Amino acid sequence: MLEEFKKFAMRGNVVDLAVGVVIGAAFGAIVNSLVADVIMPIIGAATGGLDFSNYFVPLSSKVTAAALADAKKQGAVLAWGNFLTILINFIIIAFALFLTVRLINKLYKPEAAKPAAPPADVVLLTEIRDLLKAKQ
Repeated sequence: MLEEFKKFAMRGNVVDLAVGVVIGAAFGAIVNSLVADVIMPIIGAATGGLDFSNYFVPLSSKVTAAALADAKKQGAVLAWGNFLTILINFIIIAFALFLTVRLINKLYKPEAAKPAAPPADVVLLTEIRDLLKAKQ
Protein backbone atom coordinates (compact mmCIF):
# COMPACT_ATOMS: atom_id res chain seq x y z
CA MET A 1 0.00 0.00 0.00
CA LEU A 2 2.90 2.35 0.74
CA GLU A 3 4.39 1.65 -2.67
CA GLU A 4 1.06 2.37 -4.35
CA PHE A 5 0.78 5.68 -2.47
CA LYS A 6 4.33 6.58 -3.53
CA LYS A 7 3.42 5.96 -7.18
CA PHE A 8 0.32 8.13 -6.81
CA ALA A 9 2.08 10.99 -5.04
CA MET A 10 4.94 11.11 -7.52
CA ARG A 11 2.80 11.26 -10.65
CA GLY A 12 3.48 14.35 -12.70
CA ASN A 13 0.02 15.86 -12.40
CA VAL A 14 -0.10 15.45 -8.61
CA VAL A 15 3.22 17.23 -8.21
CA ASP A 16 2.09 19.91 -10.69
CA LEU A 17 -1.09 20.39 -8.69
CA ALA A 18 0.88 20.75 -5.45
CA VAL A 19 3.16 23.36 -7.03
CA GLY A 20 0.09 25.17 -8.38
CA VAL A 21 -1.54 25.27 -4.94
CA VAL A 22 1.60 26.68 -3.30
CA ILE A 23 2.08 29.31 -6.01
CA GLY A 24 -1.64 30.10 -5.89
CA ALA A 25 -1.48 30.69 -2.15
CA ALA A 26 1.49 33.02 -2.57
CA PHE A 27 -0.24 34.81 -5.45
CA GLY A 28 -3.39 35.12 -3.33
CA ALA A 29 -1.40 36.75 -0.52
CA ILE A 30 0.05 39.26 -2.98
CA VAL A 31 -3.38 40.10 -4.37
CA ASN A 32 -4.87 40.34 -0.85
CA SER A 33 -2.18 42.88 0.01
CA LEU A 34 -2.79 44.73 -3.25
CA VAL A 35 -6.50 45.00 -2.51
CA ALA A 36 -6.20 45.79 1.22
CA ASP A 37 -3.16 48.08 1.09
CA VAL A 38 -3.44 49.78 -2.31
CA ILE A 39 -6.82 49.55 -4.03
CA MET A 40 -9.26 49.84 -1.12
CA PRO A 41 -7.45 52.87 0.40
CA ILE A 42 -7.64 54.60 -2.99
CA ILE A 43 -11.34 53.77 -3.26
CA GLY A 44 -11.80 54.93 0.34
CA ALA A 45 -10.00 58.23 -0.40
CA ALA A 46 -12.09 58.76 -3.54
CA THR A 47 -15.29 58.21 -1.55
CA GLY A 48 -14.31 60.54 1.29
CA GLY A 49 -12.30 58.24 3.56
CA LEU A 50 -14.78 55.37 3.76
CA ASP A 51 -13.48 52.02 4.99
CA PHE A 52 -15.62 49.34 3.35
CA SER A 53 -14.29 46.54 5.55
CA ASN A 54 -16.16 47.94 8.57
CA TYR A 55 -19.55 48.32 6.88
CA PHE A 56 -22.18 46.04 8.32
CA VAL A 57 -25.87 45.81 9.10
CA PRO A 58 -26.73 44.63 12.62
CA LEU A 59 -29.15 41.70 12.64
CA SER A 60 -29.75 41.90 16.36
CA SER A 61 -30.86 44.75 18.58
CA LYS A 62 -27.98 43.89 20.93
CA VAL A 63 -25.39 45.10 18.40
CA THR A 64 -24.40 48.69 19.19
CA ALA A 65 -20.68 48.76 18.28
CA ALA A 66 -19.35 50.85 15.42
CA ALA A 67 -16.49 48.53 14.44
CA LEU A 68 -17.17 45.21 12.75
CA ALA A 69 -14.95 43.16 15.08
CA ASP A 70 -16.73 44.51 18.16
CA ALA A 71 -20.15 44.15 16.55
CA LYS A 72 -19.52 40.45 15.79
CA LYS A 73 -18.82 39.90 19.47
CA GLN A 74 -22.17 41.46 20.40
CA GLY A 75 -24.32 39.46 17.99
CA ALA A 76 -25.18 38.62 14.41
CA VAL A 77 -24.19 41.13 11.73
CA LEU A 78 -24.37 41.21 7.94
CA ALA A 79 -20.79 42.25 7.03
CA TRP A 80 -21.48 43.49 3.51
CA GLY A 81 -18.38 45.72 3.42
CA ASN A 82 -16.12 42.76 4.10
CA PHE A 83 -17.94 40.82 1.37
CA LEU A 84 -17.42 43.73 -1.04
CA THR A 85 -13.69 43.75 -0.27
CA ILE A 86 -13.42 39.99 -0.86
CA LEU A 87 -15.46 40.29 -4.08
CA ILE A 88 -13.09 42.96 -5.41
CA ASN A 89 -10.20 40.71 -4.36
CA PHE A 90 -11.70 37.81 -6.35
CA ILE A 91 -12.25 39.94 -9.45
CA ILE A 92 -8.64 41.12 -9.36
CA ILE A 93 -7.34 37.55 -8.92
CA ALA A 94 -9.54 36.28 -11.76
CA PHE A 95 -8.41 39.11 -14.05
CA ALA A 96 -4.74 38.57 -13.18
CA LEU A 97 -5.05 34.84 -13.88
CA PHE A 98 -6.84 35.61 -17.16
CA LEU A 99 -3.97 37.87 -18.23
CA THR A 100 -1.39 35.28 -17.16
CA VAL A 101 -3.06 32.44 -19.07
CA ARG A 102 -3.52 34.70 -22.09
CA LEU A 103 0.19 35.59 -22.05
CA ILE A 104 1.23 31.95 -21.68
CA ASN A 105 -1.03 30.95 -24.58
CA LYS A 106 0.58 33.63 -26.77
CA LEU A 107 4.08 32.48 -25.82
CA TYR A 108 3.40 28.81 -26.49
CA LYS A 109 1.50 28.85 -29.75
CA PRO A 110 1.44 25.31 -31.09
CA GLU A 111 3.04 24.75 -34.46
CA ALA A 112 0.69 24.07 -37.32
CA ALA A 113 0.00 20.37 -37.52
CA LYS A 114 1.56 18.78 -40.57
CA PRO A 115 -0.66 16.35 -42.42
CA ALA A 116 0.25 12.78 -41.65
CA ALA A 117 1.73 10.69 -44.45
CA PRO A 118 -0.78 8.15 -45.73
CA PRO A 119 -0.08 4.51 -44.91
CA ALA A 120 1.88 2.46 -47.44
CA ASP A 121 -1.16 0.40 -48.52
CA VAL A 122 -3.11 3.57 -49.32
CA VAL A 123 -0.19 4.91 -51.37
CA LEU A 124 0.00 1.60 -53.28
CA LEU A 125 -3.75 1.58 -53.98
CA THR A 126 -3.58 5.20 -55.16
CA GLU A 127 -0.75 4.35 -57.57
CA ILE A 128 -2.69 1.35 -58.92
CA ARG A 129 -5.79 3.51 -59.41
CA ASP A 130 -3.77 6.18 -61.25
CA LEU A 131 -2.16 3.52 -63.53
CA LEU A 132 -5.56 2.04 -64.39
CA LYS A 133 -6.97 5.49 -65.20
CA ALA A 134 -3.96 6.28 -67.38
CA LYS A 135 -4.50 3.07 -69.46
CA GLN A 136 -8.15 3.93 -70.19
